[in-house]
Amino acid sequence: MGYYLKKRVSAVLGTHTHVQTADERIIENYTGYITDVGMCGAVDSSIGVEVKEATERLIYQVPIKFNVASGKTQLNGVFLEIEKETGRCLKIERINWKEGNGGN
Repeated sequence: MGYYLKKRVSAVLGTHTHVQTADERIIENYTGYITDVGMCGAVDSSIGVEVKEATERLIYQVPIKFNVASGKTQLNGVFLEIEKETGRCLKIERINWKEGNGGN
């Protein structure tokens, strides 16, 4: 999608697995890109929900109500610097902050 939209959009920010990827780049000196921005939520979780519930749903293949996990948290995201006049992405930088260690 990033290559399809290159030079037509300022950035393409993907998300699905909720695990931040380390492939941020600027395509053809214009479009910022990262496959997965990541997630915000509990570090010791299954994409933000209680591990026991996610595991039971996977093993038993039955609907189980998910509850938001608690505990130490993380925040993933990206910082984009966009040139106002052209819309060109000048900088893309991953944000990966974890409670207790500060991340980057």
